[in-house]
This record gives sequence, structure tokens and C-alpha cells, in this order.
Amino acid sequence: MINLHKYPSIFIANWKLNGNLSFLKEYFEKLKVNSNNCTVICPPSIYLNTLININTKSIFVGSQDVSIHKEGAYTGELSSKMLVDNNVNFCLVGHSERRQLFSETNINVKKKCINLIEEKIIPVICIGETLEEKQKNLTEKVLLTQIKESIPVISNDENTIIAYEPIWAIGTGLTPTFEEIDSVHSMIKSIEKKFKNYKILYGGSVKSSNSSKINALQNVDGCLIGGASLKVDEFNIIIS
Repeated sequence: MINLHKYPSIFIANWKLNGNLSFLKEYFEKLKVNSNNCTVICPPSIYLNTLININTKSIFVGSQDVSIHKEGAYTGELSSKMLVDNNVNFCLVGHSERRQLFSETNINVKKKCINLIEEKIIPVICIGETLEEKQKNLTEKVLLTQIKESIPVISNDENTIIAYEPIWAIGTGLTPTFEEIDSVHSMIKSIEKKFKNYKILYGGSVKSSNSSKINALQNVDGCLIGGASLKVDEFNIIIS
């Protein structure tokens, strides 16, 4: 399993349902990796095998999802063992799009995390509140519930990452203030003693114009980047 604590910052690119073989070729020809930080590329699952040999000391492959099942008659699913065979070191779980569009529950997120950790793959557990929940001052309550119900007992700061992605900021161009981001991350780290040393990433309309300030916040350990990660020149600036 990757030693998370050797990296000052972790940057994860979530390509979602985008990309093709020619895109991959051009992207990696232009990608300029900062060897001091950890950079993770999460392509659509069909391209995981294409990237099987890119893992180095600072760039790794991540999956956008994994099955709750280990094997069986589950058409279209990918197991954690299959991810291992494709040299995958990280996996997003509980992304808001999975929760909203595919009815992902906290219980399923926990099951996926257990399967991943057992195979020495690091789950990146995504949590976040809606705009309505934020306006009702329910952010802390929502995040606490997601954390307590999604993170398994076997998780710790060496095998699990948390990513705070306010749902209302994903793909909208809206972002919380820097003070709000740092405050939420601080709250997460103080829930229990064991969360103090967890790597906690921020995601939600991260781009080259705001990434350095976000990443410089005391309680932020890196960024989960969506749309901006598809533009390699912009992503290079973010991870520099």
C-alpha cells in the first residue's frame, strides 16, 4: 500500500465519463508530474489496463468505483481483486454523482471500502452536503453521518483518504470560501482522535486559479479535481 504520509499533497484527477485512447496518448505526453507530491489519475474503467504501467514513485492509477461484490453473477461490475490485477492503488467511493444518480448508500460505501482495504487499495471516501443542507446549517450533521456510516472500523490514516466535496460546488463554478473549506476540514479532523492524521482532500470546482490557495490551507492535504483535470495544461499548473 502507498505510504500516504511521505507526500505533502495528494492530487486526484477524476475524468468521469470522458477520454479515449488518443486523448490518453496526448495527455501523458504533456503531463508534467511534480515528484514531491502524489498524483492519481482516475480514467473510465475501460482504460485502467491501458495505464497499467504508468505507476511511478509519484503518479498512480485510481478507479472511479468498485463493486460491493467480490465475485459472482453481477454483470458489468468490477471487483477489488480485478483492480489489483490492473495495478490500481486508489479508488473513489461514494462520489456525489454515484450517491445521487446511482443511489449509492453509506452502507454500500463501507462495504466497498472494506473490499478495497483488504486488497491494499486506498479508498478515497467522498462526502459532501447539498446547497439546501448548507442553507439549513446542516453541513456538520450531514458530514458526521456520512463519515460514521461510510468509514469502516479497519480504516485508518494509512489506508484511507477522505475527500470533502460540497455537492453544490461540483461542476458549478461555485466554491466555499477558503475559511469555510479549512473550517470543515478542521471539523472532520477533530471528530475523533483517529481522524487527526487522515489525509483530507478538497473537491468542487477546483481549478488552476484557486488550487494553490486551497491546497495551502492548514487542514487541506490536496485536491480532487474533475473538469479541470481533463485539460492537461491546467492540471499541470494545479499539481506543480
